[in-house]
Amino acid sequence: MLPRQLDAVRIARIKAALFVVCLMPLCLLVWRGFNGGLTANPIEFITHTTGWWTLVFVLITLSVTPLRRLLDMPWLLRLRRMLGLYAFLYASLHFLTWLVVDQFFDWGAIVKDIVKRPYITVGFSAFVLLLPLAATSTNAMVRRLGAARWQALHRAVYLIAILGVVHFWWLVKKDIREPLAFATVLAILLGARLVFAWRKRVVAASARAQQT
Repeated sequence: MLPRQLDAVRIARIKAALFVVCLMPLCLLVWRGFNGGLTANPIEFITHTTGWWTLVFVLITLSVTPLRRLLDMPWLLRLRRMLGLYAFLYASLHFLTWLVVDQFFDWGAIVKDIVKRPYITVGFSAFVLLLPLAATSTNAMVRRLGAARWQALHRAVYLIAILGVVHFWWLVKKDIREPLAFATVLAILLGARLVFAWRKRVVAASARAQQT
């Protein structure tokens, strides 16, 4: 069990190890590409793999705050930014595979897909919402926006996660076991946040009552 507090050196080591672990799915995908392991439909395989890992990293990022509170480990928040940026990396690869390799910059077909295919509509919407979050992930942007506005902007990650799960669900259509698993985890994470928010209000109300 890791302690409640960690010094800067140990946190740096954990970050370095986490960086490598998060990069491994991409390295494995590249390795499979060079060794003929991308199946008979490589474009579909790359698209689905990068999309799957996008959802994984979005959910892992959302789990940081509940885990921090349940385990009483404040330092876990120091890992959230990296996890969020990895979610953006895999989302970008997912989007670019569709844009460049699948559609080959056929803007007419791209617009048609976004408008007429609901799963692409919600997936594209999720990616667009993810862009400002990635752009404002630095300390400088936090200072520029102010903590309150920055937090309000980054609450969009909840909607992004929901849209991502819907995108996956509508894509697979019949075999919904994996999207159902993602939806279940997301429901638990969102439910935990609602419980934390409710407990915070109860404690605040109790404190106000004691002061009167």
